[in-house]
Amino acid sequence: MQILSIIRIVGLLVALFSSTMLLPALVAFGYRDGGGAEFVNSFFIALLLGAALWFPNRHQKKDLRSKEGFLIVVLFWVVLGSVGALPFLLGEVPGMTVSEAFFESFSGLTTTGATVLTGLDNLPKAFLFYRQLLQWLGGMGIIVLAVAILPLLGIGGMQLYRAEIPGPVKDNKVTPRIAETAKALWFIYLLLTSLCALAYWMAGMTLFDAICHSFSTLSVGGFSTHDASIGFFNSPAINLITVVFLLLASVNFALHFMVFAHKPVRLSNYLRDSELKVFLSIQCVLVLICFVSLLFHGHYATWQEALNHGLFQAVSLGTTTGYSTTSYAEWPSFLPMLLMFSAFIGCCAGSTGGGIKVMRFMILFLQGMRELKRLVHPRAIYTLKLGRRAVPERIVEAVWGYFATYIILFFIFMLLLLMTGLNEVTAFSAVAAAFTNVGPGLGEVSANFGKISATAQWILVVAMLFGRLEIFTLLVLFTPAFWRS
Repeated sequence: MQILSIIRIVGLLVALFSSTMLLPALVAFGYRDGGGAEFVNSFFIALLLGAALWFPNRHQKKDLRSKEGFLIVVLFWVVLGSVGALPFLLGEVPGMTVSEAFFESFSGLTTTGATVLTGLDNLPKAFLFYRQLLQWLGGMGIIVLAVAILPLLGIGGMQLYRAEIPGPVKDNKVTPRIAETAKALWFIYLLLTSLCALAYWMAGMTLFDAICHSFSTLSVGGFSTHDASIGFFNSPAINLITVVFLLLASVNFALHFMVFAHKPVRLSNYLRDSELKVFLSIQCVLVLICFVSLLFHGHYATWQEALNHGLFQAVSLGTTTGYSTTSYAEWPSFLPMLLMFSAFIGCCAGSTGGGIKVMRFMILFLQGMRELKRLVHPRAIYTLKLGRRAVPERIVEAVWGYFATYIILFFIFMLLLLMTGLNEVTAFSAVAAAFTNVGPGLGEVSANFGKISATAQWILVVAMLFGRLEIFTLLVLFTPAFWRS
């Protein structure tokens, strides 16, 4: 294990991250409502920490293996999440405890969107901007950004890329060189963010709110600058814009690249993608169920209101975002639990969204159907196919292993939360919110996570990391084989 080389790389990445503290400082300078000193101090602390890790090991540039790439990713997320808590710890406003500061930071970076804060409307603009920026950086992954702009890290970028990118198929590159792949993905991400901000601004948001919400929309994060979330604006037009860009962010970004990389643009590539078709079908079914149920129970006065809120909440929870226009926890019948379960499916592989991913559920379903066929024809050979492509047996095995591990870890975290004194509904939904990176839960955490104990908050921080890094990237570090030379 090349520990010194790993420390050098982590130091460079932390130094890179320190620069993001300057943007909220500029916001504080512009609005003059507080927070500037906290971010300037945090910048220098992070920069010095990065330099302290890098400088003594600056000549350690040995070739690293794939397992070192996994360790770098995990170390970076842990260190970055910890450094990201500095502004919350240094400021008298918002006046957070250590556990709350770390919870908010990790929730932002993992794009979970769960918050311990209230009174967002009165919080200094610098802190509001910083929370949204954390989500935007975590959405595509700072590791991928580092691979794009720091090719001199001294490590093959594929190790970092494979450990960072979500989804069951991690070796697909949209360009021959991994640095070019990362740049292409970030270009698409930045372009969609800019278009989203422009659309929000034209629909009536202030420029500040438009930029901030575009960050959390394209990252599928769910943080807002207002306690009432998107419901603060009370605008069907803004709700529709949010839905459109959430769906775009939930699509595999490699698919976006394949569509727009050709001239003329090949929109037909979207129609050929089997995962996207299943994902959109799931969203349509969720919207229909919510709309019909809200109408049947007379929860809203008009069908237009039922459609507006049903469409928004179904897509928001189904894409693991967690925005709200209303308190869906107060909806009638089975809808709150249905939307919570929909987050387990989540978005397409290779998107910024969370959840288990649609592709994995497709493979699980196809495998289940194959086993049923084998009961009838035991000697027949059946090949799993997604669209026209056969699925290698190695991927099928990996998906089953991932799913089994996911369920086991979920119940372990749920039991740990029950031990802290939370009731069953709150414990279940809190772990679901953290594991799927969806944010809001049910019960005591339906509004925010500030009411639960510090112990429960630390447990959920770990759960967020497992969810964001898709379990195995983090879990592999706990195996004896990983540490053998």
